[in-house]
Amino acid sequence: MYRIKVLRRLALAGTLLAFCVVVFGAYVRLTDAGLGCPDWPGCYGHVTPSGAVESAAGIGADGATQPAVQVGKAWREMIHRYGASTLGLIIVAIAVLSLLWRRQPGVPRGLPWALVVMVIFQGLLGMWTVTLLLKPLIVTLHLIFGLTTLSLLWWLWTSLRRLGASPWSSVPAGGGHASALLRSAPSVVRRVALIGLIALALQIMLGGWTSTNYAAVACPDFPKCQASWWPAADYRDAFVLWRGLGVNYEGGVLSSPARVAIHFTHRLGAMVATLALLFAAISAWRVRVDTHGRWAAGMVLLVLALQLTIGISMVLKGFPLWLATAHNAGAALLLLSTLALNRSLRRI
Repeated sequence: MYRIKVLRRLALAGTLLAFCVVVFGAYVRLTDAGLGCPDWPGCYGHVTPSGAVESAAGIGADGATQPAVQVGKAWREMIHRYGASTLGLIIVAIAVLSLLWRRQPGVPRGLPWALVVMVIFQGLLGMWTVTLLLKPLIVTLHLIFGLTTLSLLWWLWTSLRRLGASPWSSVPAGGGHASALLRSAPSVVRRVALIGLIALALQIMLGGWTSTNYAAVACPDFPKCQASWWPAADYRDAFVLWRGLGVNYEGGVLSSPARVAIHFTHRLGAMVATLALLFAAISAWRVRVDTHGRWAAGMVLLVLALQLTIGISMVLKGFPLWLATAHNAGAALLLLSTLALNRSLRRI
């Protein structure tokens, strides 16, 4: 059980760090710091923004003045990269230990290496985010796969936690196979929970597309949008995924009607996702498979209420930075809660 405990602690550390990286990445995006360092992986060819500032203060070898460095944005971008790099090291450590301890019962095999592949792809998306000048498709994928990495780490931790003793586990520390003590929920409840997860995932994608196209402020009123229950919008131009290369997307390039279409679609998606999650949480609560399921269902309801409150308040208060960042954090928490619900309805 010692090896399982080590892997569980590493998975928890990775989950917490991944959550911080995702939320801070949203803060970087919301403060327009995504191009704070226009190269990758360094910052103006340096490991830190401080080195870039010192270099920019002088004259280049060709006699040209070096480009000015926006220090605040550069530090925000590099701190995000430092955090992501540390997360990558934790994931590699989990994968290596899972390989060395593969004969230990309960040690996961495929998931740690799937995480390694995921974090490598995330690094490539981070590079393309900069080199392709904040192309919305790339930035949205960067957010989606960041949340996917967070989700896989969370799933790994919850699975490892249920193998050993913990305050929330119904499995005794002395032994006994977990599957003999924990039974799956009825298939219809599991399917409803999965539908809720899928609806939430699609809504998060819409939220990422809204943010990366700078469409959050397209509907400054609530519950109406542009003083209309069904505003005039350009849906044809709103969801074009690829617009070619060489275009700087910082600040957005879409017309106002296209941004309205994106924002309004995100609001409609919020309604669908809310209904799906409510149905899933209430269904799981009524089944009462074990304490895990009731706890997870309660968390889904709590975080869903919090996320809706943040989203509405964000519009009513004029989209302040702290609320916009909290909205991203709420989406991550809601995703983790919904994953915990789905995990609790299944056997080890």
